[in-house]
Amino acid sequence: MRGWFVTGTDTGVGKTFFAAALLRALARAGHRAVGMKPVASGCRETPSGLRCEDAERLLAHGSVQADYADVNPYAFAAPVAPQLAAAAAGVEIRLEKIEEHFARLRRLAPLVVVEGAGGWLAPLDGRRTMADIAVTLRLPVILVVGMRLGCLNHALLTAAAIGRSGARLAGWVANRIDPAMAMFEENLAALQERLGAPLASLPYVENEEDAISRSAIALSPLLKSAGETG
Repeated sequence: MRGWFVTGTDTGVGKTFFAAALLRALARAGHRAVGMKPVASGCRETPSGLRCEDAERLLAHGSVQADYADVNPYAFAAPVAPQLAAAAAGVEIRLEKIEEHFARLRRLAPLVVVEGAGGWLAPLDGRRTMADIAVTLRLPVILVVGMRLGCLNHALLTAAAIGRSGARLAGWVANRIDPAMAMFEENLAALQERLGAPLASLPYVENEEDAISRSAIALSPLLKSAGETG
């Protein structure tokens, strides 16, 4: 097991929140793990260069010290899709470079939780997508489903695309991002019926730190089913 690639049904469905909770769960189980956000847009300028809040969060929740440059090798200022952000910066996103930084992180920790940007098929350039990163790194995929109206279609489309890419869907999680979602349990059951993968259901909690802690506890079954039994 090298780690996991975390993707989502859309932007804003809780990929970073889940990845942080997964890192915390791994640490609690006694595993050395580190997070990675290979490509990020909408980064802020700092004295140390462009920084992504999501990448910083992953860095903070890892159980080893890592260099920011390895956690987030491609940081862009424009708050747009990776392909557009890279083009605006005049930068080519190279899978070889991402592999190099991934290898450095694995020298620090055997497990790397890699978070994608946007959804599974978010373009990196005119030819490649976020899926190519997961396939290149040979990581099983965990799909974060943002539980809201339309999630059934989005989840099934994404799961099908993951299968077509040749990647393995290690599991999926239901992230309750809309506490007022109608027929939540029925939607959850419909997804369980169609996605034959391990499931964790993350609660809606307004306080982020509390939510991460509670979700880390809920992830124990997912860790076991994904091959990490502790």
